[in-house]
Amino acid sequence: MAKQKTAYVCNDCGAEHSQWQGQCSACNEWNTLSRISLGAAKSTPDSRQFRKAGYAGTNSPVQTLADISLDEQPRFSTSLGEFDRVLGGGLVPGSVVLIGGNPGAGKSTLLLQLICKLSQQMETLYVTGEESLQQIGMRAKRLGLPADKLKMMAETNVSEITAAAQSHHPKVLVVDSIQVMHNTEVTSAPGSVSQVRECAAWLIQYAKQTNTALFLVGHVTKEGSLAGPKVLEHMIDCFLMLEGGEDGRYRTLRGHKNRFGAVNELGIFAMTETGLKEVLNPSAIFLARTEEISPGSLVTVLWEGTRALLVEIQALVDSSQFGNPRRIAVGLDHNRMAMLLAVLHRHGGLFMADQDVFANVVGGVKVGETGADLALLLAIVSSFRSRALPRELVVFGEVGLAGEIRPVPSGQERLQEAAKHGFTRAIVPKANAPKQPVKGMEIRAVSKLSEALDALEEI
Repeated sequence: MAKQKTAYVCNDCGAEHSQWQGQCSACNEWNTLSRISLGAAKSTPDSRQFRKAGYAGTNSPVQTLADISLDEQPRFSTSLGEFDRVLGGGLVPGSVVLIGGNPGAGKSTLLLQLICKLSQQMETLYVTGEESLQQIGMRAKRLGLPADKLKMMAETNVSEITAAAQSHHPKVLVVDSIQVMHNTEVTSAPGSVSQVRECAAWLIQYAKQTNTALFLVGHVTKEGSLAGPKVLEHMIDCFLMLEGGEDGRYRTLRGHKNRFGAVNELGIFAMTETGLKEVLNPSAIFLARTEEISPGSLVTVLWEGTRALLVEIQALVDSSQFGNPRRIAVGLDHNRMAMLLAVLHRHGGLFMADQDVFANVVGGVKVGETGADLALLLAIVSSFRSRALPRELVVFGEVGLAGEIRPVPSGQERLQEAAKHGFTRAIVPKANAPKQPVKGMEIRAVSKLSEALDALEEI
Protein backbone atom coordinates (compact mmCIF):
# COMPACT_ATOMS: atom_id res chain seq x y z
CA MET A 1 0.00 0.00 0.00
CA ALA A 2 1.30 3.43 -0.94
CA LYS A 3 2.31 5.66 1.93
CA GLN A 4 -0.15 8.45 2.71
CA LYS A 5 1.37 11.82 1.85
CA THR A 6 0.96 14.72 4.24
CA ALA A 7 1.60 18.45 4.16
CA TYR A 8 1.50 21.32 6.62
CA VAL A 9 -0.60 24.33 5.62
CA CYS A 10 -0.57 27.78 7.25
CA ASN A 11 -3.97 28.76 8.63
CA ASP A 12 -3.31 32.46 7.90
CA CYS A 13 -1.83 32.59 4.40
CA GLY A 14 -2.41 29.06 3.07
CA ALA A 15 1.27 28.38 2.31
CA GLU A 16 2.24 24.70 2.20
CA HIS A 17 5.29 23.18 3.90
CA SER A 18 6.73 19.70 3.61
CA GLN A 19 7.33 19.39 7.37
CA TRP A 20 6.13 21.05 10.53
CA GLN A 21 7.93 24.14 11.77
CA GLY A 22 7.10 26.67 14.42
CA GLN A 23 7.00 29.71 12.10
CA CYS A 24 5.49 29.99 8.65
CA SER A 25 8.21 31.08 6.24
CA ALA A 26 5.68 32.88 4.01
CA CYS A 27 3.84 35.17 6.46
CA ASN A 28 6.21 34.83 9.49
CA GLU A 29 3.34 33.93 11.84
CA TRP A 30 4.00 31.47 14.68
CA ASN A 31 2.10 28.23 15.44
CA THR A 32 -0.23 28.47 12.44
CA LEU A 33 0.69 25.24 10.59
CA SER A 34 -1.90 22.45 10.44
CA ARG A 35 -1.30 18.91 9.22
CA ILE A 36 -3.42 17.74 6.27
CA SER A 37 -3.50 14.54 4.22
CA LEU A 38 -2.94 14.77 0.49
CA GLY A 39 -5.17 12.62 -1.68
CA ALA A 40 -4.09 11.19 -4.99
CA ALA A 41 -6.91 12.77 -6.99
CA LYS A 42 -7.00 16.38 -8.08
CA SER A 43 -9.74 18.14 -6.14
CA THR A 44 -10.32 21.23 -8.25
CA PRO A 45 -12.06 20.74 -11.58
CA ASP A 46 -10.12 21.49 -14.72
CA SER A 47 -11.56 22.83 -17.97
CA ARG A 48 -11.96 19.34 -19.41
CA GLN A 49 -14.23 18.33 -16.52
CA PHE A 50 -16.40 21.41 -17.01
CA ARG A 51 -16.59 20.93 -20.80
CA LYS A 52 -17.66 17.34 -20.26
CA ALA A 53 -20.35 18.49 -17.86
CA GLY A 54 -21.50 21.19 -20.27
CA TYR A 55 -20.22 24.22 -18.31
CA ALA A 56 -17.51 25.66 -20.54
CA GLY A 57 -16.73 25.81 -24.21
CA THR A 58 -13.45 26.73 -25.87
CA ASN A 59 -9.86 27.32 -24.93
CA SER A 60 -8.88 30.92 -24.20
CA PRO A 61 -7.02 32.53 -27.13
CA VAL A 62 -3.90 34.67 -26.71
CA GLN A 63 -4.60 38.36 -27.40
CA THR A 64 -2.72 41.63 -27.29
CA LEU A 65 -3.75 44.22 -24.74
CA ALA A 66 -4.99 46.56 -27.50
CA ASP A 67 -7.35 43.87 -28.87
CA ILE A 68 -9.14 43.29 -25.58
CA SER A 69 -12.69 44.63 -25.51
CA LEU A 70 -13.11 47.46 -23.02
CA ASP A 71 -16.90 47.25 -22.89
CA GLU A 72 -18.01 47.48 -19.28
CA GLN A 73 -19.54 44.40 -17.74
CA PRO A 74 -23.33 44.73 -17.59
CA ARG A 75 -24.48 45.05 -14.01
CA PHE A 76 -27.88 44.35 -12.50
CA SER A 77 -29.34 45.73 -9.30
CA THR A 78 -29.63 43.66 -6.15
CA SER A 79 -32.85 45.57 -5.29
CA LEU A 80 -31.05 47.07 -2.25
CA GLY A 81 -29.57 50.50 -2.97
CA GLU A 82 -27.04 50.39 -0.11
CA PHE A 83 -25.86 46.96 -1.24
CA ASP A 84 -25.47 48.23 -4.82
CA ARG A 85 -23.43 51.17 -3.54
CA VAL A 86 -20.93 48.92 -1.75
CA LEU A 87 -20.66 46.63 -4.80
CA GLY A 88 -19.84 49.62 -7.00
CA GLY A 89 -23.18 50.09 -8.75
CA GLY A 90 -24.67 46.61 -8.88
CA LEU A 91 -23.82 42.95 -9.26
CA VAL A 92 -21.54 41.85 -12.11
CA PRO A 93 -22.35 38.47 -13.76
CA GLY A 94 -19.61 35.95 -13.02
CA SER A 95 -18.36 37.84 -9.96
CA VAL A 96 -17.67 36.13 -6.64
CA VAL A 97 -18.65 38.04 -3.50
CA LEU A 98 -17.57 36.89 -0.04
CA ILE A 99 -19.57 38.22 2.92
CA GLY A 100 -18.18 37.89 6.45
CA GLY A 101 -19.36 39.03 9.84
CA ASN A 102 -19.81 38.11 13.47
CA PRO A 103 -22.48 35.57 14.48
CA GLY A 104 -25.84 37.30 14.63
CA ALA A 105 -24.80 40.25 12.47
CA GLY A 106 -27.40 39.36 9.84
CA LYS A 107 -25.43 37.83 6.96
CA SER A 108 -27.98 35.09 6.19
CA THR A 109 -30.88 37.48 6.69
CA LEU A 110 -29.44 40.05 4.29
CA LEU A 111 -28.72 37.46 1.58
CA LEU A 112 -32.14 35.85 2.00
CA GLN A 113 -33.82 39.23 1.51
CA LEU A 114 -31.66 39.92 -1.52
CA ILE A 115 -32.14 36.59 -3.29
CA CYS A 116 -35.89 36.40 -2.57
CA LYS A 117 -36.35 39.70 -4.40
CA LEU A 118 -34.03 38.69 -7.24
CA SER A 119 -35.91 35.41 -7.65
CA GLN A 120 -38.90 37.39 -8.92
CA GLN A 121 -36.81 38.59 -11.87
CA MET A 122 -34.36 35.76 -12.65
CA GLU A 123 -33.41 32.19 -11.83
CA THR A 124 -31.76 31.88 -8.39
CA LEU A 125 -30.52 29.11 -6.11
CA TYR A 126 -29.90 29.29 -2.35
CA VAL A 127 -27.72 26.52 -0.90
CA THR A 128 -27.61 26.15 2.88
CA GLY A 129 -25.21 23.94 4.76
CA GLU A 130 -25.80 25.19 8.31
CA GLU A 131 -29.58 25.53 8.58
CA SER A 132 -32.45 23.33 7.56
CA LEU A 133 -34.85 24.35 4.82
CA GLN A 134 -37.62 24.63 7.41
CA GLN A 135 -35.62 27.18 9.41
CA ILE A 136 -35.06 29.34 6.35
CA GLY A 137 -38.72 28.99 5.36
CA MET A 138 -39.83 30.18 8.80
CA ARG A 139 -37.46 33.15 8.60
CA ALA A 140 -38.73 34.13 5.15
CA LYS A 141 -42.32 33.94 6.41
CA ARG A 142 -41.50 36.06 9.46
CA LEU A 143 -39.82 38.68 7.26
CA GLY A 144 -42.69 38.66 4.76
CA LEU A 145 -40.48 37.79 1.78
CA PRO A 146 -41.77 36.39 -1.54
CA ALA A 147 -40.95 32.67 -1.50
CA ASP A 148 -42.83 31.31 -4.50
CA LYS A 149 -39.94 31.36 -6.99
CA LEU A 150 -36.78 30.92 -4.90
CA LYS A 151 -35.17 27.49 -5.31
CA MET A 152 -33.59 26.07 -2.15
CA MET A 153 -31.13 23.25 -1.51
CA ALA A 154 -29.62 21.80 1.68
CA GLU A 155 -26.24 20.39 0.67
CA THR A 156 -22.57 20.57 1.66
CA ASN A 157 -20.97 18.61 -1.22
CA VAL A 158 -19.64 21.01 -3.84
CA SER A 159 -20.00 18.40 -6.60
CA GLU A 160 -23.71 18.02 -5.86
CA ILE A 161 -24.11 21.80 -5.71
CA THR A 162 -22.55 22.39 -9.12
CA ALA A 163 -24.57 19.49 -10.58
CA ALA A 164 -27.81 21.06 -9.30
CA ALA A 165 -26.72 24.46 -10.60
CA GLN A 166 -26.07 22.92 -14.00
CA SER A 167 -29.65 21.63 -14.12
CA HIS A 168 -31.34 24.90 -13.07
CA HIS A 169 -28.88 27.44 -14.58
CA PRO A 170 -29.24 30.12 -11.88
CA LYS A 171 -27.96 33.62 -12.54
CA VAL A 172 -27.34 34.13 -8.82
CA LEU A 173 -26.05 31.40 -6.49
CA VAL A 174 -25.73 31.74 -2.70
CA VAL A 175 -23.66 29.27 -0.67
CA ASP A 176 -24.03 29.55 3.12
CA SER A 177 -21.37 28.97 4.27
CA ILE A 178 -18.02 28.09 2.68
CA GLN A 179 -16.65 26.74 6.00
CA VAL A 180 -19.10 23.80 6.05
CA MET A 181 -18.65 22.78 2.41
CA HIS A 182 -16.57 19.72 1.58
CA ASN A 183 -15.04 17.97 -1.41
CA THR A 184 -15.00 14.16 -1.29
CA GLU A 185 -11.61 14.09 -3.01
CA VAL A 186 -9.98 15.98 -0.13
CA THR A 187 -9.39 13.81 2.92
CA SER A 188 -9.40 16.51 5.61
CA ALA A 189 -12.47 17.54 7.61
CA PRO A 190 -14.85 20.35 6.55
CA GLY A 191 -13.63 23.74 7.73
CA SER A 192 -9.95 22.87 7.42
CA VAL A 193 -7.61 24.99 5.35
CA SER A 194 -7.45 22.55 2.45
CA GLN A 195 -11.23 21.99 2.33
CA VAL A 196 -12.07 25.70 2.39
CA ARG A 197 -9.51 26.46 -0.29
CA GLU A 198 -10.43 23.60 -2.62
CA CYS A 199 -14.20 24.04 -2.24
CA ALA A 200 -13.88 27.76 -2.92
CA ALA A 201 -11.72 27.07 -5.98
CA TRP A 202 -14.31 24.59 -7.30
CA LEU A 203 -17.24 27.01 -6.86
CA ILE A 204 -15.30 30.01 -8.19
CA GLN A 205 -14.27 28.18 -11.34
CA TYR A 206 -17.88 27.15 -11.92
CA ALA A 207 -19.07 30.75 -11.46
CA LYS A 208 -16.45 32.15 -13.85
CA GLN A 209 -17.09 29.63 -16.62
CA THR A 210 -20.90 29.83 -16.42
CA ASN A 211 -21.15 33.61 -15.82
CA THR A 212 -23.01 33.04 -12.55
CA ALA A 213 -22.95 35.63 -9.77
CA LEU A 214 -21.80 33.77 -6.66
CA PHE A 215 -22.24 34.79 -3.00
CA LEU A 216 -20.17 32.99 -0.37
CA VAL A 217 -20.77 33.41 3.36
CA GLY A 218 -17.66 33.26 5.54
CA HIS A 219 -17.13 32.89 9.27
CA VAL A 220 -14.89 35.15 11.32
CA THR A 221 -12.43 34.34 14.09
CA LYS A 222 -12.63 35.63 17.66
CA GLU A 223 -10.24 38.43 16.63
CA GLY A 224 -12.75 39.59 14.00
CA SER A 225 -10.81 38.53 10.89
CA LEU A 226 -12.05 36.15 8.22
CA ALA A 227 -11.66 32.50 9.16
CA GLY A 228 -9.79 30.14 6.86
CA PRO A 229 -6.75 30.61 4.65
CA LYS A 230 -5.73 34.10 3.60
CA VAL A 231 -5.62 32.90 0.00
CA LEU A 232 -9.43 32.81 0.06
CA GLU A 233 -9.52 36.61 0.03
CA HIS A 234 -7.22 36.65 -3.00
CA MET A 235 -9.41 34.22 -4.95
CA ILE A 236 -12.67 36.16 -4.74
CA ASP A 237 -13.58 39.42 -6.52
CA CYS A 238 -15.25 41.27 -3.69
CA PHE A 239 -14.95 40.94 0.08
CA LEU A 240 -17.61 42.60 2.23
CA MET A 241 -17.77 42.68 6.01
CA LEU A 242 -21.07 43.12 7.85
CA GLU A 243 -20.28 44.81 11.14
CA GLY A 244 -22.48 45.41 14.15
CA GLY A 245 -23.16 43.55 17.38
CA GLU A 246 -26.32 42.01 18.72
CA ASP A 247 -26.86 44.97 21.05
CA GLY A 248 -26.81 47.53 18.24
CA ARG A 249 -29.64 48.35 15.88
CA TYR A 250 -27.51 49.46 12.95
CA ARG A 251 -25.29 47.35 10.71
CA THR A 252 -22.55 48.63 8.45
CA LEU A 253 -21.60 46.80 5.26
CA ARG A 254 -18.05 47.77 4.31
CA GLY A 255 -16.13 46.76 1.19
CA HIS A 256 -12.57 45.62 1.98
CA LYS A 257 -11.82 44.44 -1.56
CA ASN A 258 -13.66 45.13 -4.81
CA ARG A 259 -12.39 44.48 -8.32
CA PHE A 260 -15.45 46.23 -9.79
CA GLY A 261 -15.73 49.31 -7.59
CA ALA A 262 -14.25 51.44 -4.82
CA VAL A 263 -12.95 49.89 -1.62
CA ASN A 264 -13.96 51.15 1.84
CA GLU A 265 -17.42 51.95 0.51
CA LEU A 266 -19.96 51.91 3.31
CA GLY A 267 -23.61 50.83 3.36
CA ILE A 268 -25.82 51.40 6.42
CA PHE A 269 -28.70 49.08 7.40
CA ALA A 270 -31.08 49.05 10.35
CA MET A 271 -32.13 45.75 11.90
CA THR A 272 -35.91 45.67 12.31
CA GLU A 273 -38.58 43.03 12.91
CA THR A 274 -38.97 42.62 9.17
CA GLY A 275 -35.26 42.28 8.41
CA LEU A 276 -32.54 44.71 7.41
CA LYS A 277 -33.77 48.05 6.08
CA GLU A 278 -31.69 50.57 4.15
CA VAL A 279 -30.67 53.80 5.88
CA LEU A 280 -30.77 56.35 3.10
CA ASN A 281 -29.57 59.30 5.20
CA PRO A 282 -27.15 57.88 7.80
CA SER A 283 -25.77 61.30 8.78
CA ALA A 284 -29.15 62.33 10.17
CA ILE A 285 -29.22 59.22 12.39
CA PHE A 286 -25.70 59.58 13.74
CA LEU A 287 -26.36 63.26 14.50
CA ALA A 288 -29.34 62.60 16.78
CA ARG A 289 -27.88 64.80 19.53
CA THR A 290 -29.40 65.84 22.84
CA GLU A 291 -31.16 69.18 23.22
CA GLU A 292 -28.65 70.45 25.79
CA ILE A 293 -25.11 70.92 24.52
CA SER A 294 -22.29 69.66 26.71
CA PRO A 295 -18.48 69.99 26.69
CA GLY A 296 -16.50 67.42 24.73
CA SER A 297 -18.97 66.96 21.87
CA LEU A 298 -18.08 67.88 18.30
CA VAL A 299 -19.18 66.84 14.81
CA THR A 300 -16.77 65.83 12.07
CA VAL A 301 -17.21 64.77 8.44
CA LEU A 302 -15.80 61.42 7.33
CA TRP A 303 -15.31 60.32 3.74
CA GLU A 304 -16.48 56.75 3.28
CA GLY A 305 -15.95 55.45 -0.24
CA THR A 306 -17.84 57.91 -2.42
CA ARG A 307 -19.91 59.83 0.09
CA ALA A 308 -19.55 62.05 3.14
CA LEU A 309 -20.75 60.90 6.54
CA LEU A 310 -21.31 63.19 9.52
CA VAL A 311 -20.63 61.66 12.94
CA GLU A 312 -20.36 63.00 16.47
CA ILE A 313 -17.14 62.55 18.44
CA GLN A 314 -17.32 62.71 22.22
CA ALA A 315 -14.42 63.16 24.62
CA LEU A 316 -14.20 63.08 28.40
CA VAL A 317 -11.17 64.33 30.33
CA ASP A 318 -11.00 63.70 34.06
CA SER A 319 -8.35 63.74 36.76
CA SER A 320 -6.65 60.38 37.06
CA GLN A 321 -7.06 58.54 40.37
CA PHE A 322 -4.17 56.22 39.62
CA GLY A 323 -0.51 56.64 38.82
CA ASN A 324 -0.96 55.60 35.19
CA PRO A 325 -3.64 57.67 33.40
CA ARG A 326 -5.99 55.74 31.16
CA ARG A 327 -6.41 56.31 27.41
CA ILE A 328 -9.55 54.58 26.09
CA ALA A 329 -10.85 55.06 22.54
CA VAL A 330 -14.04 53.44 21.19
CA GLY A 331 -14.35 53.60 17.41
CA LEU A 332 -10.96 55.32 17.11
CA ASP A 333 -7.35 54.17 16.94
CA HIS A 334 -6.01 54.04 20.49
CA ASN A 335 -2.39 54.53 19.46
CA ARG A 336 -3.23 57.50 17.26
CA MET A 337 -5.11 59.19 20.09
CA ALA A 338 -2.06 58.83 22.35
CA MET A 339 0.10 60.36 19.61
CA LEU A 340 -2.31 63.28 19.16
CA LEU A 341 -2.26 63.98 22.90
CA ALA A 342 1.52 64.30 22.69
CA VAL A 343 1.16 66.74 19.78
CA LEU A 344 -1.40 68.72 21.82
CA HIS A 345 1.07 69.00 24.69
CA ARG A 346 4.05 69.93 22.54
CA HIS A 347 2.39 72.34 20.10
CA GLY A 348 -0.78 73.32 21.97
CA GLY A 349 0.64 73.83 25.45
CA LEU A 350 -1.96 71.63 27.19
CA PHE A 351 -0.56 69.14 29.73
CA MET A 352 -2.73 66.05 30.19
CA ALA A 353 -0.26 63.51 31.54
CA ASP A 354 -2.22 63.39 34.81
CA GLN A 355 -5.65 63.15 33.14
CA ASP A 356 -7.75 60.17 32.06
CA VAL A 357 -8.89 60.64 28.45
CA PHE A 358 -11.87 58.77 27.01
CA ALA A 359 -13.05 59.14 23.40
CA ASN A 360 -16.07 57.68 21.65
CA VAL A 361 -17.70 57.82 18.21
CA VAL A 362 -21.47 57.96 18.57
CA GLY A 363 -23.51 55.32 16.77
CA GLY A 364 -20.92 52.55 16.73
CA VAL A 365 -19.10 53.91 13.67
CA LYS A 366 -15.42 52.98 13.36
CA VAL A 367 -13.21 55.83 12.16
CA GLY A 368 -10.40 54.57 9.96
CA GLU A 369 -9.20 57.81 8.37
CA THR A 370 -7.05 60.64 9.67
CA GLY A 371 -9.56 63.36 8.79
CA ALA A 372 -11.03 63.15 12.31
CA ASP A 373 -7.75 64.12 14.04
CA LEU A 374 -8.52 67.80 14.49
CA ALA A 375 -12.09 67.16 15.65
CA LEU A 376 -10.86 64.68 18.26
CA LEU A 377 -8.29 67.12 19.64
CA LEU A 378 -10.76 70.00 19.83
CA ALA A 379 -13.33 67.78 21.55
CA ILE A 380 -10.66 66.84 24.12
CA VAL A 381 -9.82 70.51 24.65
CA SER A 382 -13.52 71.30 25.04
CA SER A 383 -13.89 68.68 27.79
CA PHE A 384 -10.63 69.68 29.47
CA ARG A 385 -11.72 73.30 29.69
CA SER A 386 -15.37 72.42 30.47
CA ARG A 387 -16.51 74.64 27.63
CA ALA A 388 -19.28 73.52 25.31
CA LEU A 389 -18.86 74.12 21.59
CA PRO A 390 -21.62 75.48 19.32
CA ARG A 391 -23.96 72.88 17.84
CA GLU A 392 -23.58 74.37 14.36
CA LEU A 393 -19.78 73.84 14.30
CA VAL A 394 -18.16 71.12 12.17
CA VAL A 395 -14.42 70.31 12.10
CA PHE A 396 -12.18 68.07 10.01
CA GLY A 397 -8.47 67.85 9.21
CA GLU A 398 -5.38 65.71 9.74
CA VAL A 399 -2.88 66.69 12.43
CA GLY A 400 0.83 66.07 11.83
CA LEU A 401 3.55 65.51 14.40
CA ALA A 402 4.89 69.03 13.86
CA GLY A 403 1.52 70.51 14.76
CA GLU A 404 0.59 71.27 11.15
CA ILE A 405 -2.98 70.79 9.89
CA ARG A 406 -2.85 68.74 6.72
CA PRO A 407 -5.59 68.62 4.05
CA VAL A 408 -7.92 65.66 3.57
CA PRO A 409 -9.51 64.31 0.36
CA SER A 410 -12.84 65.66 -0.92
CA GLY A 411 -12.88 68.74 1.31
CA GLN A 412 -15.43 70.60 -0.84
CA GLU A 413 -17.86 67.68 -0.76
CA ARG A 414 -17.53 67.42 3.03
CA LEU A 415 -18.41 71.08 3.46
CA GLN A 416 -21.41 70.77 1.17
CA GLU A 417 -22.69 67.77 3.12
CA ALA A 418 -22.30 69.69 6.39
CA ALA A 419 -24.12 72.71 4.97
CA LYS A 420 -26.93 70.43 3.80
CA HIS A 421 -27.50 69.36 7.43
CA GLY A 422 -27.65 72.92 8.76
CA PHE A 423 -24.08 73.54 9.95
CA THR A 424 -23.06 77.18 9.64
CA ARG A 425 -19.48 77.17 10.98
CA ALA A 426 -16.47 75.10 10.04
CA ILE A 427 -12.79 74.80 10.97
CA VAL A 428 -10.89 73.17 8.11
CA PRO A 429 -7.30 72.86 6.85
CA LYS A 430 -6.07 75.84 4.89
CA ALA A 431 -5.51 73.69 1.78
CA ASN A 432 -9.17 72.57 1.93
CA ALA A 433 -10.55 76.11 1.99
CA PRO A 434 -13.04 76.37 -0.89
CA LYS A 435 -12.33 78.78 -3.73
CA GLN A 436 -16.02 79.65 -3.88
CA PRO A 437 -17.81 80.40 -0.59
CA VAL A 438 -20.28 77.79 0.65
CA LYS A 439 -23.70 79.35 1.00
CA GLY A 440 -24.71 79.95 4.60
CA MET A 441 -21.42 78.71 6.11
CA GLU A 442 -18.63 80.64 7.82
CA ILE A 443 -15.33 78.82 7.21
CA ARG A 444 -12.16 79.30 9.23
CA ALA A 445 -9.07 77.86 7.49
CA VAL A 446 -6.10 76.97 9.71
CA SER A 447 -2.62 75.66 8.99
CA LYS A 448 -1.34 74.97 12.53
CA LEU A 449 -2.79 73.49 15.69
CA SER A 450 -2.21 76.76 17.53
CA GLU A 451 -4.40 78.56 14.98
CA ALA A 452 -7.17 75.99 15.49
CA LEU A 453 -7.03 76.52 19.27
CA ASP A 454 -7.19 80.28 18.74
CA ALA A 455 -10.20 79.86 16.46
CA LEU A 456 -11.84 77.80 19.18
CA GLU A 457 -11.40 80.64 21.65
CA GLU A 458 -12.98 83.15 19.26
CA ILE A 459 -16.11 81.07 18.73
